Amino acid sequence: MGRVINWFEIPVIEIERATRFYEAVLGIKFNREEMMDMKLAIFPYDEDATGGALCQHAQYQPAPTGGVVVYLNGGDDLAAPLGRVVAAGGQVVMPKTLITPEIGYMGFFRDTEGNVIALHSCK
Repeated sequence: MGRVINWFEIPVIEIERATRFYEAVLGIKFNREEMMDMKLAIFPYDEDATGGALCQHAQYQPAPTGGVVVYLNGGDDLAAPLGRVVAAGGQVVMPKTLITPEIGYMGFFRDTEGNVIALHSCK
């Protein structure tokens, strides 16, 4: 088994609003696709890396409490994207917090759709 995670999808209610939020927070641009009655905003990723998308579909609902926690790459220092969360319409749930010196830092936010998402960085 090469990877534990092959693909992830973050459920959203309004794809346009969610895309604007994540682009503002992470400083990225999404690739947009529609398939199987789903609207997708695909995170940029290398072909040999794990990919994922924001996904709007009738069967997908955000998980404001409980559920799986996705840790997105916070870049060199997650303080930068976490600092953009409120201005983009989200809420910081946990500020930048040291896990261990070897593992690095984490921070949690609630996105515009109600999902609680984590960021990770080494600094």
